[in-house]
Amino acid sequence: MNKINSIKPLRVGVLGFGGLGQAAARVLAVKKEMIQVAAADAAGYLYQPEGIDPDLAIRTYQQKGSVGHLGELSQNSIKDLIERADVDGYFLALPNLPNTFMSEVVELFRELGWQGVLVDALKRTSALEMMLQKQEQLQGAGITYLTGCGATPGLLTAVANIAAQSYSEVHQVAITFGVGIANWEAYRATIREDIGHLPGYSVEEAQAMTDAQVEALLESRQGLLSLENMEHADDIMLERAGVCSRTQVKVGGVVDTRNAQKPISTNVKVTGRTFEGKISTHTFTLGDETSMAANVCGPAFGYLKTGFSLHQRQLYGVYTAAEVMPQFVR
Repeated sequence: MNKINSIKPLRVGVLGFGGLGQAAARVLAVKKEMIQVAAADAAGYLYQPEGIDPDLAIRTYQQKGSVGHLGELSQNSIKDLIERADVDGYFLALPNLPNTFMSEVVELFRELGWQGVLVDALKRTSALEMMLQKQEQLQGAGITYLTGCGATPGLLTAVANIAAQSYSEVHQVAITFGVGIANWEAYRATIREDIGHLPGYSVEEAQAMTDAQVEALLESRQGLLSLENMEHADDIMLERAGVCSRTQVKVGGVVDTRNAQKPISTNVKVTGRTFEGKISTHTFTLGDETSMAANVCGPAFGYLKTGFSLHQRQLYGVYTAAEVMPQFVR
């Protein structure tokens, strides 16, 4: 346990209170090393230094549309929260749409002079590249930023990096995911991101779709979204880590928007050649019982804890999930 955790729980905030943000609140509720003291959504924010009651916050959001009904309603909720809350680090459980949104939020932290640790679960390569370009700015601002720290990219990217160590040469990394969601409306932003990966759709088109249009699209596909050759940041993360070229990384999967059970198992396969000249494939499969939320939020907070260790040592700037290991949050 690092020094700061041995003294008191780390004060954590979560930006975004949709499906992932609510799941994050439930994950933190059972942790002792971290306590959620802040949350924000598009219409308001909540800051309670003694800790947020996740059930009350979630119920309020679902019934009234914003945690601000427990705290403060605001059209500049993220800015207001950053300025008023005493928080050690934030999980940015925000929509990845538009591509520039996360980058703009991080720039807001820097402009306000905030110092601490930030973690995101960015998906798209182009969005993550924007974050990597902020290396010098965030380093100079005293911010430790960990990007691409969800499930994929994130957990499975880190596994691929470790699995690759058996080989002298990596030929391919193939990530296949299965996601089951009983009600797509609980994950509106995530589903729109996935639609943006479908042939014939762009990120901008997916973002502009109304709920009725999304519903009609899902109806036409029996609730299933089959995704292939996605623009997923696992590629640039593994390339930066020296594992293989980004062209050798393939990501795809199936999302069932009508059933909580996964339509297929989630796995990563790393194929390569050993020093003896043998071709082999390592396969790591996630348990079907683990939800998307568990596989995203768990690693995100593990990387947040690692970020605190780095920040204590004055190691600022941008890191990816393939460059550092997450620490388990007790």
